[in-house]
Order: sequence, then C-alpha cells, then structure tokens
Amino acid sequence: MVETENDLALLDAALRELSADLGDPYSAGLDALSAGLTGEIPAAYGLLALEHDLIGAALFGPMFSTVRGAAGVYVSDLWVTEAVRGKGLGRALLSQVARRAGALWRAEWMMLAVYAHTPASRRFYERLGFEAQDHVTQMRLPQAAMRRLMGEDG
Repeated sequence: MVETENDLALLDAALRELSADLGDPYSAGLDALSAGLTGEIPAAYGLLALEHDLIGAALFGPMFSTVRGAAGVYVSDLWVTEAVRGKGLGRALLSQVARRAGALWRAEWMMLAVYAHTPASRRFYERLGFEAQDHVTQMRLPQAAMRRLMGEDG
C-alpha cells in the first residue's frame, strides 16, 4: 500500500507513465494524490510493485451497487511497465487489489474501464473474467459542472 511520501512520489510517477501511454493529460500530481490517499477516510488506495525499480502500480477505491447488493472496488488505474508486461504482474496487482478491498470494505466484485484504443488491455481483462457491459454508458460530470451542482459556481 502507498503509505509514505516516497510511495506517493512513486505512485505519481507510475500514473504519469500510464497517462503518457494512453495519451491522456495528467493533472493529479503529488498534492492531489496526498489529499486523496491520506486522512481519516481516503478516497482511494494505491499499490506499488517494486523490483529494484518501479514496475507497476494500481489505484483503486470503494463502490457500492444496489444491483449487486454488495460493496465492490473500482480500479481507476492499473499500470505495468512495458519491460514486464505479459509476465503476470497485472494479474498479481489486481489480485492484491481484490484482497485489500475485501479486507477494507468487504468488496465482492470489481469494475474498471478499458480504452477503445487498447485492445490488448481488453483481451487481458477478458482472460481474467471481466465482462463488457454493452448496456451501460459510463457518464462523467466534469469539475466545472460538479462545482455548479455543489452550488459553488453560480
């Protein structure tokens, strides 16, 4: 688990690599990670895989589904360095996430999103037993709209 300032820096580095791999902007940074992963009720948890160097990371948090009638875990980020892809580290990280989420809030299921332009990632998740949910559209409320909803911006 990510527990120290050095751990946060390593997680930040991993998530920056993941964003670069996906072609996404990265705007979290150390301050946002620290705020999200520390405190009495963390918004997320992080795992690191180290083998002399940083080789993998996962960022995950709790969910609850009334459809499933149970707590679950959402894996927002999973990164494995290219040098060790295909050697079981992604599966090992997800296994650790499942165990941690089960221990922390009795999670019974897992969810994540897969980018359309990463078919190898989708095949990896399908081999583990993940199923596509074609009947669900993932929707996101951007920061500005969230502030409006909270009554902070007009």
